[in-house]
Amino acid sequence: MTTFPDPENRRELAADCRRCPALADARTRISWGVGADDATLAVIGEAPGAGNPDADRWRGGNHTGMAYTSRHSGRRIRGLFESLGYTPDELYFTNAVKCFPSDGSGSNREPTAEERSNCRPYLRSELDAVDPTGVVPTGRHATASLLSVVDRSLDGFLDAVLTPIETDRLPPIVPVLHPSYRDVWAARLGYDAEGYEQAVGAALEAVGAGPTRDQTS
Repeated sequence: MTTFPDPENRRELAADCRRCPALADARTRISWGVGADDATLAVIGEAPGAGNPDADRWRGGNHTGMAYTSRHSGRRIRGLFESLGYTPDELYFTNAVKCFPSDGSGSNREPTAEERSNCRPYLRSELDAVDPTGVVPTGRHATASLLSVVDRSLDGFLDAVLTPIETDRLPPIVPVLHPSYRDVWAARLGYDAEGYEQAVGAALEAVGAGPTRDQTS
């Protein structure tokens, strides 16, 4: 069973934030990063989804106030890394944009460039504080947002998947497929489900960011 995060491990960086009026009006809660302060991996999403306030536990970051806690994407991405041998105290999950970007009809829209820019200091602060061994953006938008922290652009996302990106300001970056689209795009990249999971693990091991804690303790 995928581990649900401990709310005590939520990294709240501001009691309230109103830098983006449209996001402040649409959100239920700010979806802060959550996980270990000394995590091996920092996993970065783009922004929280609308979530489901009626779900038993996995209601999504817009309602729990914690990144990657949705019933589908949250459980799936957390389950991926736990299946690779990472313990919950080796993982930190956050989003490049902390608030739900509503399209006005209850679904997500893509955050604007200004919204990404307004949230970027929070992401920088998290990465500096956690200082992970590796950083894993999930999907094209998250990868582009993360690279903007170091003034880099993304030319082609599929070519970047599982290909380590080295920068002079961040740990090695290993982009992975967004969990909602993993099955479709993994197949197009030539992987079945097991092969893709193994490839993620191999890419992280190659940059020295494999699981490190004693699994028997």
